[in-house]
Amino acid sequence: MRLDKYLKVSRLIKRRTVANEACDAGRVMINGKTAKAGAEVKAGDVIEIGFGTRNVKVEVLDVQETTRKEDAKELFRYL
Repeated sequence: MRLDKYLKVSRLIKRRTVANEACDAGRVMINGKTAKAGAEVKAGDVIEIGFGTRNVKVEVLDVQETTRKEDAKELFRYL
C-alpha cells in the first residue's frame, strides 16, 4: 500500500493530501530513510513522522485498504 494512503487509513494523519505534503516535505521516514508518498508500506516497517516539535514513531502491524475508525488503532503500535 502507498505510504500516504496508509497514513490516512490508519488515521495517523487525517487527510491523504496532508499526508502527501508531509512526505514531500521530508517529515516522514520508513525504517530510518526519508520516504516519498508512493513508497510501499508493509507489516513490520517502522514509520517516523515529524509533527512540528514532536516525533511519532510507530510500527506497522497490519495493512488494510479500509477500516473502521474504532479498528484503525490496531493497524499500528506506538514505539
